[in-house]
Parts: sequence; C-alpha cells; structure tokens
Amino acid sequence: MSSQPQGDLKQQLLERISEHTARVGVVGLGYVGLPFALEAAQADFRVLGIERNPERVAMVNRGENYVDDIREEDLRAAVQSGNLRAQVSFDGAEDLDVIVIAVPTPLTRHLTPDLQYVRGVTQSLSEHIRPGQLVSLESTTYPGTTEEVMKPILEQSGFKAEQDFFLAHSPERVDPGNKRWKTKNTTKVVGGVGPRSLEVAQAFYGQIIEKVVPVSSARAAELVKVFENTFRAVNIALVNELALMCDRMGLNVWEVLDAAFTKPFGIMPFYPGPGVGGHCIPLDPHYLEWKAREYNFRTRFIGLAGEINRSMPHFVREKAWRLLNEVGKAPSRSRILVLGIAYKNDISDWRESPALDVIRLLQQDGAEVLYHDPYIPSAKRAGLDMESVPLTAELLEGVDLVIITTGHRVVDYRFVVEHAPRVLDTRYATRGISSPKVELL
Repeated sequence: MSSQPQGDLKQQLLERISEHTARVGVVGLGYVGLPFALEAAQADFRVLGIERNPERVAMVNRGENYVDDIREEDLRAAVQSGNLRAQVSFDGAEDLDVIVIAVPTPLTRHLTPDLQYVRGVTQSLSEHIRPGQLVSLESTTYPGTTEEVMKPILEQSGFKAEQDFFLAHSPERVDPGNKRWKTKNTTKVVGGVGPRSLEVAQAFYGQIIEKVVPVSSARAAELVKVFENTFRAVNIALVNELALMCDRMGLNVWEVLDAAFTKPFGIMPFYPGPGVGGHCIPLDPHYLEWKAREYNFRTRFIGLAGEINRSMPHFVREKAWRLLNEVGKAPSRSRILVLGIAYKNDISDWRESPALDVIRLLQQDGAEVLYHDPYIPSAKRAGLDMESVPLTAELLEGVDLVIITTGHRVVDYRFVVEHAPRVLDTRYATRGISSPKVELL
C-alpha cells in the first residue's frame, strides 16, 4: 500500500500534468490510440505507445503512418523529437504517470460483449501499477465496465482506486475521414470512479483536448458513448425502413429525404444504405442492449433497429436479382462488380462493412463477384480472399451489374455509368447523373 498521504499523490500527479512532465502511456495504437498518442506528444508530453502488433510498433518508431486521420509528417516529427515511441510489452509501465487504454471491444457471434482485450490489458497493468497513477479507459463499452471489471482487477495489486491510484472512463469520439472534427477539437467526456479520479482525469485531458465535459461517474461516461452510437443506429434504421417502404410504393427515397431535410428545424439528416459498418454503429447498441437485461429492461428500439440494419444487405441482393432478371440473367451465371468495400466514404477501414455481407450473399447464390476499392487493395479477412481489380472500361463492360456499396469521391461515376450495362447505387453516389442504367436503392 502507499505510504504517502492521499492528497500528496493526487497533488503530485496534478503538478506533473500541469507542467507536462507526466509520462503518458497509450495502450492500443489503432484508429483511436495513435491519434491520441500523437496529440499528447504534440502537447509536449513524453508518450509511450504499447501495441501488441510488432509491425505497427516498428512503423511508429520509424515515423510511418497507418491511420487515415493523421499526417505522416506529424507522426515523424513527434518520433524524431523523442516525444513518441512504441513497444510491444508493458515493461516500464510502472514508470508511467498516466495510462490511456484504447483497445477493441468487439461482440461475440451471439451479439454479447467481448471484453477479452480490456481484461487482458487491465490484468497486465495490475502487475505494474504503482501509487499515484491515472488509468483511463477510452474503449466503448457498457455502463459499469470501468468500475465493475477493471477496478477489481487493478485492486488485486493491493492498491485501492481513489486512494492509491485514479481510474476514469473517457470514451473515444472518432469519426474516420472527418476533415473538420479531429481528436483535439472534439469535446471530451470524462467520468471517474470517484471525485479524485475525475479531478485528475479532467486535468489531464484538459491539457490535450480543447474542451472537456465532466460527468458524475465512469458509468455515466460509458452510457454517453453507447447512447451516441445507438442514436445514430436507430435513425439510420428509420431511413433504411423508409427506403424499403419507398421501394414497395415506387417512390424515390432520396428525393423524399432531400425534400424533408430542407426543413430548418425539427429534423436531422440521415441516409439509407446497404447496411451499417465500422467499429461503432453495428456493435455499440448491443452493449447497451445486453446490459439493460441485467435490469430486466428490454430495449425495443435498439433491437428493432439492429434487425432492420442487418436486413439491408439481403435487400440489396434482392434488388440485384430483380435487375438481372430483367435481362434474363440467373444469379449463378452473373458477373458482378461491387464498387467500394470500406464501411464509409473516402477511408480504408472496412471493419463490419455491409459490403462484405453483400459480397458473401452474392457468392452464396453462385455469382462471380469482383470488387474495386481505391483505398483497399486486398480483402483477406472476414472469410474473404480477394484483390481489388482496376476500374477500366473493359472491366465495366464485361460485368452484368455494378453495385455501388461505398461512395468514394475519387471514383468517376460518370465513367462507371457510361461503360457499365447496369448500376445499382445504394449510396446515391450517382447524384446528378441521369441515366436509365442507374437504379437507386
């Protein structure tokens, strides 16, 4: 146990934070961890990245970037200044003053939370923790994870949260590809397992992020993030259902939405598509849905939204077969180009992308499926083993159907429409192009 008075531990850490002499560790150098580590380094903290992938560690230490939202020259400058380095182990973690955790929180195949990475990292930290450290979890998770899962593991060390060390939750807010809102200028929510932890965490993040909003507890902070993503999932499901209804009614859902969004109040733009993808929208609502069961509470909106969004790849397949049927093509004799497999426009991230489900469904029906994505040269996970094909006139003229599943702005859609025999556009990427070849979602 700590022999120092509680106030001394907190005050010493607050002083190191304010003077920027606190040593910062970031566990997990992915799309959340690396941008934050870079921001902390640019704020003149000494930052140690801990990442189990040795290839990523080597790239960071060479100043080579692998994340869409940061500039390689900024990363290289931080490494060359000595403010940022990376390693694969937790060796020396006891010398850190602040440890930020940004590891994946996936779902199991049964749509239940999988906290193996959070638990594993926390167990490793419990072997290195010392009095006076701040540990902050940024990974998105259900309310209670920080206090109910992490705190008991860390306290196996014999040290106590709020007394010997400080523990907080500050959910990541990252929107890959967003040119306006980055780590530094996106408001940061912070909650601690107690008032002392909150004070220290708020002070730390305030040195790096432009605006920090404190909440009453780590559980409240955890709920903030899963609600934000559940809000998006539910509203996306609403417009996806509208798209399904418009298909039955013979109406253009994009025309309806464009007109609706001209209203200057009481509405917010959301758009339909082939499904939802990425690290948040398909996953996070299920964290909240799962936790609610502990309180004998059924989250009906969340469950229904998930059902609708997961149904959209099947609707894309159905619509594709309708178009092929018009020209007398059977699925098993069709050659189809899927255009874009990233989960959103203009990024290289294809985690949970609905395009993958579309491809698998088409393949199950016997179609020959090709893909082109300027940001993703190969797709060799999630059950796929494919290479992006060059987008040529010969390719387009040699397929039966092009399905646009991601609307990358670098793609020349006029060229696509000119040479493809038929186009199914699930993203309205062909906006402004008038052609009988184009069928919208």
